[in-house]
Amino acid sequence: MRCAAAAMIALLTSAWPVAAQDSHLLVIVGLSGSPENGDLFHRWALGLVEAAEGRYGLQKENVVYLSEDPARDPARIDGRATREGIRGAVERLATRARPGDRVFVVLIGHGASAQGEARFNLPGLDLSAREYAGLLDRLGAQTVVFANTASASGGFVAALAGRDRVVIAATRNEGERNQTRFGEFFVEAITGSDGDIDKDGRVSMAEAFTWAQRRVAESYKRDGQLQTEHALLDDNGDGAGTDATGQPGGDGALARTLYLSASVDGRPGPNAAVDPALRALYDEQRALEQRVAALKSSRAKMDAAEYERELEQLLIALARKSREIREKEKR
Repeated sequence: MRCAAAAMIALLTSAWPVAAQDSHLLVIVGLSGSPENGDLFHRWALGLVEAAEGRYGLQKENVVYLSEDPARDPARIDGRATREGIRGAVERLATRARPGDRVFVVLIGHGASAQGEARFNLPGLDLSAREYAGLLDRLGAQTVVFANTASASGGFVAALAGRDRVVIAATRNEGERNQTRFGEFFVEAITGSDGDIDKDGRVSMAEAFTWAQRRVAESYKRDGQLQTEHALLDDNGDGAGTDATGQPGGDGALARTLYLSASVDGRPGPNAAVDPALRALYDEQRALEQRVAALKSSRAKMDAAEYERELEQLLIALARKSREIREKEKR
């Protein structure tokens, strides 16, 4: 019990930044290649946008959606996903975002490799991984999550890796050129509740990556096909990437602390369009977590048996509250 309790305390009482911070989302949908893909990619992108502004409480001004065809949904799409459009969006982000803010960039579409360099396919001239890296240099004061869910995206990992960055690619190299499934499941992980692997009521970038990985593998196995995509994540800046986060000293530590949310801890922010009853449950969950933290700080002054007993009661109550939240979210 003591080992398990200690592990849960570490999870529940991790130190979060206390300064006011905002999250920003830039969704880029590139060339679709077919009307069917166009509809599919738009549905994924719109799911992210609506979850960001609704469930996760991001300010509308902090969410930008660029698409191959803005006429598909003029009310929700902010501009065309061209080289110039993307550069302009990043420049505006760099101007609006404050030091310490979190910026999420998600690419949905197709990729390729030209002249030995990974690219993301756009209307007109593509942007290469190296060019995206140059754009992200404008966000050096922010923590950045860059997820390229397209084919042939593996080359983005080494090109974009750096301090305070989580780089996710749907493939391990540019040679995996078939249309990917990773994007669908990555979006599902963030916008749904199944991606909450540790069942704490929130979905980190590490959880979204891992859950999407698993769903991709399951889908290929179910279809009796050879898996042609293998996602990677890098967040320690070495550019190597991994397909297994959570290894000691490896990638995943930063990604486990980042959530597409207006609040730092991944719970709905004050602007989130959340059922008042659900918001009350979140408040109760936070209160329980604060009691766990207070108990931890008093451990040295308490009898060991009493400490273990109170901790167990709090952890059980917290687990029940998290389950109640999950059940409420599914309704």
